[in-house]
Amino acid sequence: MPRTAQKVDELADEGEHMTDALVTVLEVAEEEGVVTWSAVSDDITSGEWGRLIEKGFLTDADGEGFVVDDPDGVRDALEDADPDSMADEDTSWTKYDKMAGLLVVGMFAGYALPSARSAIGETMDLFFGPLESTMPFYLVIMVLAVLTGLFSAIMQDNLMNTEVMGDYQEKTQALKERRKKAKERGDDEALEKIQEEQMEMMTDNLGVFKAQFRPMVWIMLLTIPVFLWMYYMILDVGVSQSGPAMVIPLAGEVNSWTTSVVGPMQLWIVWYFLCSLSFSQIMRKALNVQTSPTG
Repeated sequence: MPRTAQKVDELADEGEHMTDALVTVLEVAEEEGVVTWSAVSDDITSGEWGRLIEKGFLTDADGEGFVVDDPDGVRDALEDADPDSMADEDTSWTKYDKMAGLLVVGMFAGYALPSARSAIGETMDLFFGPLESTMPFYLVIMVLAVLTGLFSAIMQDNLMNTEVMGDYQEKTQALKERRKKAKERGDDEALEKIQEEQMEMMTDNLGVFKAQFRPMVWIMLLTIPVFLWMYYMILDVGVSQSGPAMVIPLAGEVNSWTTSVVGPMQLWIVWYFLCSLSFSQIMRKALNVQTSPTG
């Protein structure tokens, strides 16, 4: 059994098409007692058939066909190596993720409805009001940028599934290489099989999107109220820019938070994003947060 499991794992590394071919011959062998090329030629390619023989999964049955070597071990190993169940588990959202997503959608109304913005702003002012009363507003924005940057780094570190994204990336690359080789040898049968696998991968693509977007939902759960509070304080309450004028590249000295400095973007937005981007990078480095796909 250990040797069979190892061979199945090695086969799985070659691509899902190979494990699918193994499942096909296993099913035919269980029904007919033996499996022949003519019985499976409509479902697998000649290359896959030859590879199964080469790996020792199929052994000659005295000229009457082939039998699967250690069928029980193969079946158990295939169940343990089932990629679909693993992908579903790794990319599924919990009920708390879904609740957070609904809250985020609701808070987006704050950008369009002044009443919603005021309600969120007044609520957040209970937390950030004491901070605004003790320091200049540009420092308040900087502190909020540090807070959201730290929160973003923690959420990405704990919720982003880079393994799922890496597996999908490797799978896509493997399909490209197989397609290239099939074209070079003019194997139309293999090209058709690869095309079917690419269509099936659309489901995997949805899983990757869910894995990428899950931490973003939780990040927005904090950043949207913070951003709306600043919006509320500057545009509704009318907090002023205390202290000396800020010097912004290409814009020079700016004396008002509502001054447009990058196209229609006002000073407070530009200052927040500059602080947020800078501190987010520092936090990711400090916490060694991995956001790129890994195999």
